[in-house]
Amino acid sequence: MNTARRIAASLAPAGRGQCGTALVICMLLLLVLSLVGIAGLVTATLELRMAANAQYRERAFQAAEYAIEQAMSATDLGTAQTVLSPKRVPASGPPPAVPGSSTDTYSYRLYYDTAAGPTPIPGGHAGQGTNLMAYHFIVEAAGFSAKGASDTHVQGFYLLGPADPSAITTRLDCPTAADDCRGFSSPERHRTYWLQTNAE
Repeated sequence: MNTARRIAASLAPAGRGQCGTALVICMLLLLVLSLVGIAGLVTATLELRMAANAQYRERAFQAAEYAIEQAMSATDLGTAQTVLSPKRVPASGPPPAVPGSSTDTYSYRLYYDTAAGPTPIPGGHAGQGTNLMAYHFIVEAAGFSAKGASDTHVQGFYLLGPADPSAITTRLDCPTAADDCRGFSSPERHRTYWLQTNAE
């Protein structure tokens, strides 16, 4: 009889103190997995935002470079464009858009660097004679993109012109010699320095 009771006791289910342990363990595992999943989702979202912000900063950088190219290719450069009365684009209103983009815009200030003044070119330059001077200009360009991204660059450059500064006009595109159009000897721009003013 005693043997039969022992066998029956060993086959009986576990005591009430152990009921629900498996459920609690499963709930804890689900909680941990949920937290891991949420952390992964937050990390992925932050990484996407960081990648988008980096892209907007790069687009603003390129917009500022585009502004420099636009300023340097202007045909109305002259020594009358000083730091107090520079050429501004835009002169008023919103900044122009970069071609092919609906979100990227640019602006710039261009002026003659009176502090540098015209500097002589010793021995001529590229066979253009000895009475040439280098006239230095500065472009302060800004590029803008989405999410408030912006970048500012400064580009220095010079053009060659006659030794007499009074001979400089604002025309570089003299179509014929008959036009009394004295100006820079060559439309070629020579870059001198470049600066990114808000670099990290």
